[in-house]
Amino acid sequence: MKELKKSTRREPVSRKKNTAEKKEQTAKKSTKKNTGKEIKKENKKDTEKGTWKSVTKERVYDPNGKVLVITYACVVLFLALAVYMGYFLQMKSEDVINNPYNAPNTDGIDPESFSDRIVRGSILASDGTVLAETTTDDAGNETRVYNYGGVFDHAVGYSSKGKTGIEAMANFYLLSSHVNLVEQAGNELAGAKNLGDSVVTTLDMELQQAAYAALGDRRGAVIAMEPDTGKILAMVSKPGYDPNTLLQDWASLTDSSNNQGQLVNRATAGLYPPGSTFKIVTALEYMREHPDDYKDFHFDCNGVYHNGDYSIKCFHSEAHGSQDFMKAFANSCNGAFSSLGLTMDLDRFHATAEELLFNNPLPLSGYSYKESSFNMKGGAGTWEVLQTSIGQGTTLITPLHNALITAAVANGGTLMKPYLLDRVVSAGGEEVKKFLPTSGGTLMTATEAANLTELMRDVVVEGTGSSVRTDAYTVAAKTGTAEFETGKETHAWFTGFAPAESPKIVVTVLVEESGSGGKIAGPIARQLFDIYMGR
Repeated sequence: MKELKKSTRREPVSRKKNTAEKKEQTAKKSTKKNTGKEIKKENKKDTEKGTWKSVTKERVYDPNGKVLVITYACVVLFLALAVYMGYFLQMKSEDVINNPYNAPNTDGIDPESFSDRIVRGSILASDGTVLAETTTDDAGNETRVYNYGGVFDHAVGYSSKGKTGIEAMANFYLLSSHVNLVEQAGNELAGAKNLGDSVVTTLDMELQQAAYAALGDRRGAVIAMEPDTGKILAMVSKPGYDPNTLLQDWASLTDSSNNQGQLVNRATAGLYPPGSTFKIVTALEYMREHPDDYKDFHFDCNGVYHNGDYSIKCFHSEAHGSQDFMKAFANSCNGAFSSLGLTMDLDRFHATAEELLFNNPLPLSGYSYKESSFNMKGGAGTWEVLQTSIGQGTTLITPLHNALITAAVANGGTLMKPYLLDRVVSAGGEEVKKFLPTSGGTLMTATEAANLTELMRDVVVEGTGSSVRTDAYTVAAKTGTAEFETGKETHAWFTGFAPAESPKIVVTVLVEESGSGGKIAGPIARQLFDIYMGR
């Protein structure tokens, strides 16, 4: 009886269980089909009671879910790429472009490739005046506009038919963009160009325009700079060109019959005999060889100095009479300086010239220039010594180099590296990069610089530099009249600084085939001194 009773109790339970399981499976299929929900039953242990209990979970299925996930992933990746492009342009592109293994126009990265995505930035004068900018018409055509035409032609340069001047020096910055990353990403998505950064130069509007006007129609160059910083304030070269019509004028400017050299920046690439401005170098060498008695030098000038079969004339054969070292320098006496050249150690003379950067690169990076040359060495003949000592012979110098030597004298013997870029600013006006003054090395001792300043001061007070003499401020200078071809008028030189006791500005002027440096080049420099010192 007990076994029969036990058996009858189990059957109903089993049937109940089977029936419940079938109902559960049916409900599960129905729910999944109609609502997109899957009901899953699991056993989970209750750790507190040590028993197992049934837990039901629901999983939701979305038939479009996989498509949305892929879409979102693509959007995120695209935005990440756009953001990285902005980051690359701001942070990394300069390193890549400047990498020596990425040579332009070969298999590497050409900065010009950025012009497809960036509107070339503007070039500004030191006061913010726009010198060069890119305009865009309704059709999206870009035009580079030079607002002052030929006034800044060689200094700013051009960006068609290659690049020159500041356009070349600042090319990377002008084709970089520091608009905010969100705007850059938006422009990338929209296929629009970003606005490039602009460069603010060291060029002084007033001084540049004054130098350009003062030189007039004559061929030559003018450079003004700060000796204690190296900032170039003005750079003019004539004859010049109009960068706005360069493409139309290119054929005539480069024609083989054109001997005017309008495309040559005479300030940095014009090589000329230095004439009597070189007496700064000769005087320095003589003082180095005679540190204690150079002031005891004496020479009697009758207008023409004879040495064997050779003759050296002073300008217009003027007889200067009895000359000591300071007077000979002030009067620019050719006879006196030719004679003392014969007494000097020519190898040491050559070394001094090279210390003053002859036959050497100038500390000007990113801007095209030519090296000056000095050839005389030990064993040179008498005529070469006579000529070289007064800045003639084969010695050649650029106006820029002459200005740098003068700047070193003015700055106590230390040459500051010349520079034309003051800072880089974004299209929104935020400063991106600042260029600071840096030393280019010591060319002479402070004592030597002070002694040369004394000599150059006397040039203005007592000698050939009277055209810049004024009671308003003091000037130290050296004039020069350089012969370059028999039968042609001489080149006129002037180089000097003001005020003599605390120099703030250096001005160097070269006027081709115009005669006396004191009478022609000096008055041009005077106009720049007056403007600067009048502020």
